[in-house]
Amino acid sequence: MNEVNDFLYCSTPQAWIDAVAADLPTLLIDHANCEKKAASTALNLIFRYVDKPELSMKLSKLAREELRHFEQVLTLLQKRNIEFEHVSASRYAAELRKGVRTSEPHRLVDMMIVSAIVEARSCERFEAVIPVLDEELAQFYTSLLKSEARHFQVYLNFAKKYSPEDIQPRVDFFLARDRELVESEDTEFRFHSGSPVKTA
Repeated sequence: MNEVNDFLYCSTPQAWIDAVAADLPTLLIDHANCEKKAASTALNLIFRYVDKPELSMKLSKLAREELRHFEQVLTLLQKRNIEFEHVSASRYAAELRKGVRTSEPHRLVDMMIVSAIVEARSCERFEAVIPVLDEELAQFYTSLLKSEARHFQVYLNFAKKYSPEDIQPRVDFFLARDRELVESEDTEFRFHSGSPVKTA
């Protein structure tokens, strides 16, 4: 996924990848939650921007794909006898969204950029974990790469379409925040968390 890796400012730290094998159930549970939230984000945008039919059509399809991924992760959890339970969300998406402007069309443009970055980071992490997973999970995460990369492009293209100005300064702003969140330490391990803090 060269387009994604070239877009992001940094790669996932090795410390986060190392944590995957140590807590695979949490990764899968939180991944399921992330897919559900991704579908919800797309649907919320459809409801908010009813005057943009092209956006609604694209995001409707995207939401269905995200829900399909949610179902696939649930199936994997059931197969592995891992209970799908509530886990607290990582700070990642909420922290990114703090930078979203409130006036239109700037809010829409920023939401498109943030969503593009979340999809790009998800794609990058899918690829990063493949070498440390068992064969079944490695195949599953490999199968997700193309759709996540496509979702990234959908959101980024809409940001360009609806922005009255060059989006690059805003992209740079949010990518810098993404890098800060990814490279910093987190007290909890989640799909989009930074590196877990090591405890004695």
